[in-house]
Amino acid sequence: MISATQLRPGMVIKFNNDLYSVFSMVHRTPGNLRGFVQVKMRNLRSGSMGEHRFSSEDRVERAVLEEHEMEYLYDDGEYYYFMNTENFEQMHLTRDILGDGVNYLIPQLKVNVEFYEGKPMSVELPPTVNLKVVETEPGLKGATVSNVTKPAKLETGLVVQVPPFINEGELIRVSTAEGTYQERA
Repeated sequence: MISATQLRPGMVIKFNNDLYSVFSMVHRTPGNLRGFVQVKMRNLRSGSMGEHRFSSEDRVERAVLEEHEMEYLYDDGEYYYFMNTENFEQMHLTRDILGDGVNYLIPQLKVNVEFYEGKPMSVELPPTVNLKVVETEPGLKGATVSNVTKPAKLETGLVVQVPPFINEGELIRVSTAEGTYQERA
């Protein structure tokens, strides 16, 4: 059992006697109210998407799955190709299984792919990935850390808010759980 605040995109959980893959999660702590975790997840049997609100204190049962470390190779627009780092077998996964994780896949990225009864169910990404900024407004001279941000498009197509001193071509560290800028890499 794990805390609801430890849920991450790509995890597979047992909920209402079914297996669900977490697509996205947002931990909210509104003002003087109790915190909660809003989770968007897909039922692995029916394929239907749904949302559920867990209390921050709720415990969630993580499904027991077989896990293999794999390295992301490339995508051809429809499939995303991975190689098992132990036996070098290659396999492909669809965007349905990867969910929002496709925004963080760069070649040579090592991920854990979880299998349930021999079928790939989910991909567990590292907590952060380093991505290159390919498009953003020019950086401001003398800009220091503040609450002002600007949008930056990354090499995978993901758009995140970054501080004004970040320029095109720089590597930044992005949280895979929240899809937010962490620091320069």
